[in-house]
Amino acid sequence: MIPMKTSTVFKSRWMALLWAAGFIWFAYDVAGSAPQGDENATNAEAATDATGQPITGDDAKRLSQALNSF
Repeated sequence: MIPMKTSTVFKSRWMALLWAAGFIWFAYDVAGSAPQGDENATNAEAATDATGQPITGDDAKRLSQALNSF
């Protein structure tokens, strides 16, 4: 991913800043390429368990209580 040796990147403060900026830019581009829109909203509303049954409020409450009991 880095076109130069990492030992030479951090010898200069400015090169390290440029490398970090490029890395953040790359991460932003990768995260920004995720699909946006109504598909994500409908998938969140139609949550199902491992058997394919819809998750109810009671199921979520029992899971919360089980996690809190640890």
